[in-house]
Amino acid sequence: MKTKEEIKKEIYSQIKEYYNLYLSSKRDGVPVSGKKYDEEEIMSIIDAALDGWWTEGRVTEEFEKRFNEYLGTKYTIVVNSGSSANLLALKVLTSPKLKEKRLKPGDEIIAVAAAFPTTVNPIIECGCIPVFCDVDMETYNINIEQFKKAITPKTRAVFLAHTLGNPFNIEEIKKECEKHGLWFIEDSCDALGSKYNGKRIGTFGDISTFSFYPAHQITMGEGGALCTNNPLLSKIAKSIRDWGRDCWCGTGQDNTCKMRFKWKLGDLPYGYDHKYIYSEIGYNLKNTDLNVAIGLSQLDKLEEFVRIRKENFNLLSEKLCKFDKYFYLPRAEENSDPSWFGFLITLKENCNFNREELIEYLNENKIGTRLLFSGNVTKQPYFIDNKINYRVVDNLTNTDKIMKDTFWIGVCPLISRKDVEYVVEKIGSFIKEH
Repeated sequence: MKTKEEIKKEIYSQIKEYYNLYLSSKRDGVPVSGKKYDEEEIMSIIDAALDGWWTEGRVTEEFEKRFNEYLGTKYTIVVNSGSSANLLALKVLTSPKLKEKRLKPGDEIIAVAAAFPTTVNPIIECGCIPVFCDVDMETYNINIEQFKKAITPKTRAVFLAHTLGNPFNIEEIKKECEKHGLWFIEDSCDALGSKYNGKRIGTFGDISTFSFYPAHQITMGEGGALCTNNPLLSKIAKSIRDWGRDCWCGTGQDNTCKMRFKWKLGDLPYGYDHKYIYSEIGYNLKNTDLNVAIGLSQLDKLEEFVRIRKENFNLLSEKLCKFDKYFYLPRAEENSDPSWFGFLITLKENCNFNREELIEYLNENKIGTRLLFSGNVTKQPYFIDNKINYRVVDNLTNTDKIMKDTFWIGVCPLISRKDVEYVVEKIGSFIKEH
């Protein structure tokens, strides 16, 4: 009879053959984003599947351990998406366990309107008030002067994303958070691998979040993570992620506290099964070992992926600077080393063409483009239809400019130097025609 290892070896050999024959074919066009993988990720999924476990287990534990080692954080909690990580981050801060520091309905949280909706939506879900600052052109990150003006006695937290991998001015943000006793949440979903003052982003805030959707620096297919160095925040996050239960047993485990039927919590009778005692308003936001197995293989390739993103970004900067008469080109925040998610371009005021004409031309030539997410989230239908309560500091002039005139092109590892040169050539052809 064959051993498990012998059977696995045969399976892995066939997977490699299948990948080479059917999955490694050349793509068509220049993608704006996308996953880069080979047979190793598929083997990792199969290896997890052959455990017969499938929900959260050993693979997730290994990923969380290695992610902590990579970032330099104490606690990583894997969830099913970056959006869930953002929701979880805000919900954690509403926990009664935080006593007078917990967020309450009506509290103000500083954000930017030029954001992905799920950086803003958790603020609304928790009954808090988003306070929107404008962003600076070229970095597309929060304007620090407006940020300082935004702080009032009602301000309780700051929730900001590193825009397309470009770290915001963490030094100033963190200084003000410490001065005023504010919670600081880093949405690092687009910025895995970025550094600020030589330190990895995702390590500065009370909580940081990451996304592992296929567009990001590494993928699990679907997945995300919340990271923190605070043991209480970690405990609360795990509880809310796991239905809100008070029990800390891992999946498939029972009675690790050795007093499963000896608890007296809430108004429940003494001895109520600890596995069914709930101390938080929770959900099931867990991921599965099958998904996380992909991320585990991707971690081995992260540094290479980041290197390629930087090279593609730098090449685009070098080649497109000749068109600076027409475009605002992106620049890194001071003291930062971005792991770029994309290359942002904003049309200047003197252009004799508009954004839609340019991106339609690029798409016709099989060059993928995207807008900067919601543009100005306050203009989105759901904000208007739901009469969302928010406050704006001074104005959102640059945010509105971005909404009308900004788009981005890809720098992901699927893109080669030849692709970059093709993109530059087509942009040049378009400008010449106009």
